[in-house]
Amino acid sequence: MEPKERIILALDVSGHEGALDIVKQFKDHIDTFKVGSELFTSAGPKIIQDINAMGKKVFLDLKFHDIPNTVSRSAHAAAELGVFMFNVHTMGGLEMMKQAAQGLVKASLKKNIKRPKLLGVTVLTSIDQDILRDEIGIQHRMATQVKHLAKLALDAGLDGVVASPQDIEMIRSRCGSGFLIVTPGIRPSWAPPDDQKRTMTPKQAIARGADYLVIGRSVTAQPSPIKALELILKEIEKAG
Repeated sequence: MEPKERIILALDVSGHEGALDIVKQFKDHIDTFKVGSELFTSAGPKIIQDINAMGKKVFLDLKFHDIPNTVSRSAHAAAELGVFMFNVHTMGGLEMMKQAAQGLVKASLKKNIKRPKLLGVTVLTSIDQDILRDEIGIQHRMATQVKHLAKLALDAGLDGVVASPQDIEMIRSRCGSGFLIVTPGIRPSWAPPDDQKRTMTPKQAIARGADYLVIGRSVTAQPSPIKALELILKEIEKAG
């Protein structure tokens, strides 16, 4: 892939028009934009339709986590919206992920539409070892937990996972070269870490084997966003 194909720009805004303004600003530089829970709750499905109408792709980041039948129906709805990729939470279990993957195939065949990529979220990048153990109550080491959840996603028929850049090599070794790895927690050296705890630079993440990088405030919050993006693209090109 070309460097610009590897970047997913996060639309971390709540308003429909504000999101479209960002897409218009960056549409000549990158292909895919992330619609998360804040924007989707505010703007609804229309934001996806409008981004698609501009010839761009959408990563719908809602992390579906519910009973298997509900998640399967949600996967069906996501396919009908025409998203490029979306995710479920691996903590929902094997059966939930299986039904999501199967529902996606059925929906795509029934509607004669391209099947979106389906990803599983392992452990959020805002969670570190202490939070995992003391607050969530999981006694495994972070690496063990992530490895287990990634393999569960593979067994369920998912296309890949969303995972910390620090977990890339471990997941790649466990799940193979064809398994997609989408990494948030990407921070260039000049950007602050914000609420992300397990971060890495774009060059490091690509060098370790990431397929896609989710980047938001480290571009959009910069004084010169396009210049910041161009620096990241050059960094990715050097790593590739």
